[in-house]
Amino acid sequence: MRGSDDTGRAEGDGAVRTGLAAELGAGLGERATLVQFSSAFCAPCRATRRVLGEVAGMVPGVTHVEIDAEARLGLVRRLGIERTPTVLVLDADGRVVRRAAGQPRKADVIAALGAAL
Repeated sequence: MRGSDDTGRAEGDGAVRTGLAAELGAGLGERATLVQFSSAFCAPCRATRRVLGEVAGMVPGVTHVEIDAEARLGLVRRLGIERTPTVLVLDADGRVVRRAAGQPRKADVIAALGAAL
């Protein structure tokens, strides 16, 4: 995905992976999960919600979960989220396989899912 911190597997995610699925407060997708960190007054967050929802609706077994960054500051800090929107792509086991900050394009999200599927 296009974004300022598009790093693939981010260093330090290993310590968080095992508990990440439980911390999300929502079930993981059967094949992958698109986790979006948003804030209330973030216009790109609304567009990102739409794009990720469309992709999750198109790709079987993919779920979109949106997290309010302000309400979940502990999780935001542990994951090193520095801006909204930030999107994490989790595989079926809840491991972070891709991450990107900024508003993604639909084609980039679909391509990033390839790392998780």
